[in-house]
Amino acid sequence: MAMQQVELKEDESLDTLKGGALKLIQHQRGYRFSVDPVMLANFVSVSEGDRVVDLGCGGGIIAMLIARWTTAKEILGIEIQPAQVERAQRNVVLNDLSERVAICQGDLRELTEHSHGLFDRVVSNPPFRAPESGQCSFGNERAHSRHELAGGLNDFLTIGSALLRQGGTLSMIHLSERLVDIIAGMRQADIEPKRVRLIHSRSDSAARLVLIEGRKRGRPGLEIEPPLYVYNGMDYTDEVTAMYR
Repeated sequence: MAMQQVELKEDESLDTLKGGALKLIQHQRGYRFSVDPVMLANFVSVSEGDRVVDLGCGGGIIAMLIARWTTAKEILGIEIQPAQVERAQRNVVLNDLSERVAICQGDLRELTEHSHGLFDRVVSNPPFRAPESGQCSFGNERAHSRHELAGGLNDFLTIGSALLRQGGTLSMIHLSERLVDIIAGMRQADIEPKRVRLIHSRSDSAARLVLIEGRKRGRPGLEIEPPLYVYNGMDYTDEVTAMYR
């Protein structure tokens, strides 16, 4: 696995994803990756030759994991924050994935019709919370990653549907408490929910997150997959550990 040399800024750290799949440049005090994108990258259905777009790609981890772990033809990451875009572009170079992964700066709400219907898969780990919920600094990179400051859930679903070809899929990780909103929003956006998997921190805890995948203009029929447990004591479960490959 070739690793290219890139510039590391004073306020950044260079970290290795568990299992060694990626090297990642991250802001020391900004948004830093967690297990969420790893679970989503393992959940998404990707076939050989697919074109994939990651909405709100942040530092590019999901796009790069899909490139590393699947036979997708090309993966496009779209991110609104210029600093995150520049960092994601350096991450792509660092991991020698420039031939299949591209990162673009832009507001997903302003994507033009020229990009509609071009993709087989849409993936997203969008901000979970409304701006008025919890503490939120509007100029803060971490706040942009956690709060819906540049588009809410329905924006991600509506734009995701527009980008998909008929029969393409949209996969997302989100708060389990918003599952009803997600399903309702998917159907309004002409995406039929097809797979759901609830994520629990531990086997004795309530679900905190949900993985969901829908198909554009798909037939009704929802599969509820077995629950995913993240921790066994203080360590990851065997299933989550295996996700890092």
